[in-house]
Amino acid sequence: MTPLALTLTVVTLALAGAMAGFFYAYSMSVMWALDAVDPKVAIASMQSINIVVRNAIFFPAFFGTPVVALIAAGLWRAQGLHNVALLLAVAAIAYLIGTFLVTILLNVPMNERLARTTPPVEIEAARTIWESYSIPWTLWNHIRTASSFATLMLTGWALYLAGRHAPS
Repeated sequence: MTPLALTLTVVTLALAGAMAGFFYAYSMSVMWALDAVDPKVAIASMQSINIVVRNAIFFPAFFGTPVVALIAAGLWRAQGLHNVALLLAVAAIAYLIGTFLVTILLNVPMNERLARTTPPVEIEAARTIWESYSIPWTLWNHIRTASSFATLMLTGWALYLAGRHAPS
């Protein structure tokens, strides 16, 4: 077992954990809190969140998780640990489909539409806008959460199997 393969697998575990926790927090608290406040405030708050989330801390975890997993998979495969490599490759694919693509194809376009929205003065109009955003956005966020946790679990399993092959 090479230190680099092991290190990259641990990094993948940390990145997947960060992303799973990030999306979980939205599903289990942030969106519930925004749903409970004045919809004009919810719209403005989410617009602000969607601006500040684009930062140097979020991007490496969001974009790096599948990349690091695939590099680690390649290193394990080169060492003949095909089961470890397969788990990491599946982890990367789960993340790419259920987290990355869902974000890029669904959540980001919803965020961009919301960004172009001026919160209306009338509360019912604001409620309609917020609910038409919040309900589908949260549903797709649940998918991202589950996918990120699947990535985390698959990576943990790969790490466990790699450890079983470590010299005693």
